[in-house]
Amino acid sequence: MKLVLAMMKHETNTFSPVPTPLARFMPQADDGRSDADRYAGTNSALGAYIDLARERGVEFTVALAAEANPSGPVDAQAYDGMVGAIRDAVAAGCDAVLLDLHGAMVAQTSDDGEGDLLEAIRAIAPKVPIGVTLDLHTNLSAKMVANCTVMAGYKTYPHVDIARIGRRVGEIVLDTLTGRVRPVMAWANIPVLAATLRMGTDDEPMRELQAMTVAAEAEGCLAATLFGGFPLADIHEAGVSAVVVADGDPARAQSTVDALLAAAQRSRHELLYRAEPLQASVARAKALAGAPAPDGAPADGPVILLDHADNCASGGTQDVMTVVAEVIRQELHDVAVGAICDPQAVREMQAAGEGAEVEIMLGGKADMPSIGRRGVPLAVRGTVRALTDGRFQITGPMGTGRWMEMGPTAVLDTGSVRFVVISRHQEPFDLGMFRSVGIEPTRMRFLLLKSRIHFRAGFKPIARHIVQCQGEGVTSSDMSLFQFEKVRRPILPLDGD
Repeated sequence: MKLVLAMMKHETNTFSPVPTPLARFMPQADDGRSDADRYAGTNSALGAYIDLARERGVEFTVALAAEANPSGPVDAQAYDGMVGAIRDAVAAGCDAVLLDLHGAMVAQTSDDGEGDLLEAIRAIAPKVPIGVTLDLHTNLSAKMVANCTVMAGYKTYPHVDIARIGRRVGEIVLDTLTGRVRPVMAWANIPVLAATLRMGTDDEPMRELQAMTVAAEAEGCLAATLFGGFPLADIHEAGVSAVVVADGDPARAQSTVDALLAAAQRSRHELLYRAEPLQASVARAKALAGAPAPDGAPADGPVILLDHADNCASGGTQDVMTVVAEVIRQELHDVAVGAICDPQAVREMQAAGEGAEVEIMLGGKADMPSIGRRGVPLAVRGTVRALTDGRFQITGPMGTGRWMEMGPTAVLDTGSVRFVVISRHQEPFDLGMFRSVGIEPTRMRFLLLKSRIHFRAGFKPIARHIVQCQGEGVTSSDMSLFQFEKVRRPILPLDGD
């Protein structure tokens, strides 16, 4: 028995000005290990496939291990090259294919990156079982479902169950090969562009919706998934969807899908986000620094401010200074910011050296034409406290064991604010973003994070209070800022209920 394994992951924000060439998918550092050894034992679906194959003594090849942080549509050559690598490996012969995909990839030449990949594989291997692990933010399409045998998505956000879901997909495919199961799938979607900030699975309504998928599996379904979708992809199928895999029982698969989406439809207004004015949010965070911690929160932990409209893990430029400027205007002190992506600023601090006093124009390098905004840098004066290569191993529950590569990194200390400035987009979901550059996050009064929900994986346990701050950027939860042209209409919230 031989398996072809591959990872091709990208969440595409079609409104993002950040380009997505092939280099964005490649690791910065080559440690000499094979892809199999690099991903084995990590909290990734590819790692789960590798571990399962080794445990079962199954021959495998890793055709591709490519993942990029969210950004604009994938470069045509990059997409074609990655698809070609997987297609060639399948054409060489295999008994099954296991794919670690995202589910919201848009390329310059394809609005359905995963669907077109799966269609290409199926054309080469019409009878080979294909298993797919997907992100909770998948925009599911008919083409994706029609061209695979099994698919399942993460049930958690932050995504701490990636390897578990990947392993389940792998097990179902191997059981299919031995005849133990006969998977059949049903799927559907509803016209709701759910806000990413309302998809946290510790919160309602997603907590209860995901509990329904767990119950469905306990009652006999092979896999049941409710996808929140990715609303910042202007494609026809964007929105909330569900897919269910049953063992030879299409009626059960369909009835479970219907029940999941009926519950999501009832909760549709809870899946929309309503923000408070930025000035009020920052003022509230300042007041909370002196307030008692709620039950279960550390009494001396930092107050976390979330600059969620500029989240690189949804395609943000990660250099919008709107929230930072308001924090400085309201004179918050003992603040650590993670992180501003500004390679030019890093180079200027490298040239000055550690310990040097510098004045730089920080951030604001990228324009955002899709929302009519130009980049506005912020003049900042301070001391260069650290210069690193920006590489550290993740120890928290999301991406455990993998390496985060922030690119050349610097810390600029103004006295009241310490900026972590990086050269490669990376969301702050692990405490190592600060600890790797000499900042202990638990000792700060405030942490300003460019994140939405993933920060919870590493930072929620240390937070005294959490305040969402609606700044500016191409990951805003205000859907009225974006000009949608391809998404199916009518759809909530663009067209009312």
